[in-house]
Amino acid sequence: MPPLSQGDGPFFTQTGLASFYGRAHAGKRTASGERFDHRDFTAAHRTLAFGTLLRVTNLANGRAVTVEVTDRGPHIKTRVIDISLAAARALHMQQKGITRVKVEAFQEDQAGGGMAGRTAFSGSEPR
Repeated sequence: MPPLSQGDGPFFTQTGLASFYGRAHAGKRTASGERFDHRDFTAAHRTLAFGTLLRVTNLANGRAVTVEVTDRGPHIKTRVIDISLAAARALHMQQKGITRVKVEAFQEDQAGGGMAGRTAFSGSEPR
């Protein structure tokens, strides 16, 4: 991920709990009409437009991923986002099941569109 310039802040920021969904939902249609694949870096968000690319940072370890909004949720009020199993693994949260995250959307991430979010990056070296 290229470094941000001065003033290139996010147009959307949210902090709260993230959970993930995986193989049990494989092949089912998401709210956007796509078939869910737990190996893709995707997410469910209540309000952001389908196709929005989000940077999700695990606040416990600094690891971050980019995901694409393809579904609606989470359906548990205390959570702010549901992410795919692949994204949860990249954030090192799959064992715990939920973790506190920061969700951000940056305008420069939106230009490429469509599943450009299949990448992970880390705020620190993996242990």
